[in-house]
Amino acid sequence: MSERSNEPRHRRVVLKVGTNLLTGGGERLDRAIMRSIAAQAAEAHRAGCEIILVTSGAIAAGRDRLATLASAGEDEAIRLPHHLTRRQVLAAIGQGPLLSLWDELLAAHSITIAQALLGGADLADRQGYLNARNTLLALLDIGVVPIVNENDVVSVEEIQDATIGDNDSLSAHVANLVDADLLLMLTDIAGLYSADPSRDAEARLIERVDHINAAIEAAARGPGTRGRGGMRTKVEAARLATQSGAHAVIADGRRPHVVRDAVRGESVGTWFAPTTDRLESRRRYLLSPMHVQGTITIDDGAVRALVRHSRSLLPAGIVATRGNFERGHVVRIESREGEHIASGRANYGAEDLRRISGGHSDRIEELLGYDYGDEAVHRDNLVLV
Repeated sequence: MSERSNEPRHRRVVLKVGTNLLTGGGERLDRAIMRSIAAQAAEAHRAGCEIILVTSGAIAAGRDRLATLASAGEDEAIRLPHHLTRRQVLAAIGQGPLLSLWDELLAAHSITIAQALLGGADLADRQGYLNARNTLLALLDIGVVPIVNENDVVSVEEIQDATIGDNDSLSAHVANLVDADLLLMLTDIAGLYSADPSRDAEARLIERVDHINAAIEAAARGPGTRGRGGMRTKVEAARLATQSGAHAVIADGRRPHVVRDAVRGESVGTWFAPTTDRLESRRRYLLSPMHVQGTITIDDGAVRALVRHSRSLLPAGIVATRGNFERGHVVRIESREGEHIASGRANYGAEDLRRISGGHSDRIEELLGYDYGDEAVHRDNLVLV
C-alpha cells in the first residue's frame, strides 16, 4: 500500500472489532485477544492517531456474566426468553461488563475511554447527527478513545430506521460521521477471499480492491455463526466508507502488529481504495448552493480568524443572519461586503444566533437557557471558499 514508515499514514482511525475475533469463535470473550487489541490501539494512540473503537461482544459478555453466575450457583432467578428479546437481554447484561473490560485494558496504557451508544435514528436526524459528530470530535480533541456500540436493547430489525443492523455498518457510519482516514475492520480471517477458504482450497486472498463490483460482492461470504455480520456486511461497510473518501481494511485481528501496520499504510488483509477524495467531497457538499439554508454575515475580525487562523466562527463575530435555518443546516458565511468566505453547518438555529450574535460565548447559556458549545459554526463543520 505504501513505503514502510514508522509514522502513521492514517491519523483518524475507526477500529472495528468483531464478535468472532473477540470470542475466538466460542461463547465467551477472549481476554487475551482484547488485551492485544487494546495494547495495539494504545500504541497507535501514542504515535499520534485518533482512535474510535467500535466493539461487538455485548451479547458474548452477557453470556460470560451469566456463566459466571451459574458457576457460583446464583442463576436460579435468571431464565432467558426464547424469542426476540433474548438477544436484547444478553446485550443489556453484557454492555456494562464489556465496557468495563475495555476501560480496564486501555487504562493500563493511561488511556481514558468514553461510551457512545448510537442508532440509526440518531444518525438520520439532523440534530442527532450533529450532536454525535460534535461529541465524538470533542472527545478525540482531548485524547479520549470513544467506545461505540449500537444500542442493542432497543435496536431490533422490526423498528425500521431505528437500527443500523450490525456493527460493520455502524463502523462505516461512524467513519463517515467523524471524517475518518481509515476504517479498520478486524475479524478472525485474513481478509476477503476469492471464495470461502474453509470450503475451497483454491481460494486466494484479495489484497486490493479498487472498485466493489459484482465479482467482489460474489466473493463475500454469508453471515458468521456468532456475530450478526459476515464478509458481506464488511464489504458493504467498506463500500460506504470508501464512497466518502476513507480507506477501508479487512484484516485478521490475531496478526501481530496488525493495527500498527494498517495505520502506517502497510499491506495487511484486504485494502479497499477510496472512490472519492474525502475533503473534496465534503467541500463540494457544503459549498453547494443547493444545500444552503441561510446566510451569516461576519465582521472583519471574524473573517481574519477563519481565513488566516482556521478558527471556528464565534457568536461575537456575527453581525447579521438571514433565513430561518435550524441547527445543523448548511449556511453561507460572508463578509460585510457580501463576499462568500466559507460555508458550514450551523451549531445554532437562526433565532438563537440572532439572540447571541455579537456577544461572548460565555453568555450563551444565560441568553438561551441552554448551550450547544461556544461556536456558532465549528471549524470541523466548516470549509473555506
